[in-house]
Amino acid sequence: MAPMDPNQTTSSSSSSGGGFFASIASSLFGTSKSDNGTPSIEGLEVVNPEGGTEDAEEEAKKGRWKDEERDSYWKMMQKYVGSDITSMVTLPVIIFEPMTMLQRMAELMEYSYLLDMADETDDPYMRLVYASSFFISVYYAYQRTWKPFNPILGETYELANHGGMSFIAEQVSHHPPMSAGHAENEHFTYDVTSKLKTKFLGNSADVYPVGRTRVTLKRDGVTLDLVPPPTKISNLIFGRTWIDSPGEMVLTNLTTGDKVVLYFQPCGWFGAGRYEVDGYVYNAAEEPKILITGKWNEALSYQVCDPEGEPLPGTEMKEVWRVAEAPKNDKFQYTYFAHKLNSFDTAPKKLLPSDSRLRPDRWALEKGDLSVSGNEKSSLEERQRAEKRNREAKNHKFTPRWFDPTDEVTPTPWGELEVYQYNGKYTEHRAAIDSSDIIEEPDSRLEFNPWQFDNLEAAE
Repeated sequence: MAPMDPNQTTSSSSSSGGGFFASIASSLFGTSKSDNGTPSIEGLEVVNPEGGTEDAEEEAKKGRWKDEERDSYWKMMQKYVGSDITSMVTLPVIIFEPMTMLQRMAELMEYSYLLDMADETDDPYMRLVYASSFFISVYYAYQRTWKPFNPILGETYELANHGGMSFIAEQVSHHPPMSAGHAENEHFTYDVTSKLKTKFLGNSADVYPVGRTRVTLKRDGVTLDLVPPPTKISNLIFGRTWIDSPGEMVLTNLTTGDKVVLYFQPCGWFGAGRYEVDGYVYNAAEEPKILITGKWNEALSYQVCDPEGEPLPGTEMKEVWRVAEAPKNDKFQYTYFAHKLNSFDTAPKKLLPSDSRLRPDRWALEKGDLSVSGNEKSSLEERQRAEKRNREAKNHKFTPRWFDPTDEVTPTPWGELEVYQYNGKYTEHRAAIDSSDIIEEPDSRLEFNPWQFDNLEAAE
């Protein structure tokens, strides 16, 4: 059977079913129009990745929404079709998970031992096998269909007690939404500036990672640069939401010119090809040296190959990474490590009051109180708007605390990116803290406070 075209469009009102956050098919072409010219419900694409064309109508009735909530949300969202909805839409907490985007950035660190191994190996090609496996490992977590909270400007997230590593992330811009992160241990430094760009297509959305990620391995001083594939989200409103990331991931050793090119297969009929990743480590002359293959939700393996890309006789396929066991039937599809990101077991002593763990909306959602979470989310968003008005009235400019803006603007496949760099102040801050000052429960002491301009008069 021929593979499914990821851009195929399907009407949920017909029997010719169809086909979405990691794999999103266009839902604009061939849609019917309502009286006011916006796409009608009948024209939306609904895709079941495990099924074929015959069950699109049945799939459209499934998902996390109640009928009245779903229809109301679609009515609100119609006007945004074709737009970047990264920060322009207020979304209901029913689609959120109790985690922020900064915590999602930290989640990549679960398998940071792979970067340790990349630093320790003498083989320049195995270095890229380990490093690319590290970047593949996060996709198991990224298949979650719940949306993380957008960080408040100035919000932070700290990760400690994991692999001898420190991690700090900060929301450095609100319009456009941008985050910066830095991780470091004895083997590597990791730096990222992240800015997402989206395109809302009705019942699906394309997500473009307009960011820059760099890893420097300390032993030899080599720097690795990552360009990930875009992500597609399907069945946002009608049907069960699912995610796919078809396309190429390229990891380049900027020091030597060696690189890894891995291809994420698009989801085909009845799930064919979904999760599969294949590619090679190439030397600077673009000759294949090592084959890498596997599934991003299970495991990756590698094998030395000849200049034609065929496995060398006498060699065997070896596993390099396997996803850790995850909880069964977890409400938010969390891994054990994801639960730790909300725990104070992975928090440093004397937590910053701007830390995501302390957000009242996130905290309420974790407890299961959607009403309180929604009210707290609205309150935080209104306070952010009010602070911006006050700041601009006083002609004050927001200044990130742990990252500095640079003059560098780097190109990406999806647009230019203003680069932020770690300024080292967090390392100094942590070193100066009294290790005996232990944090306990968030609601008994620290109040969430990312605001830098509470008292503008005092700042003059």
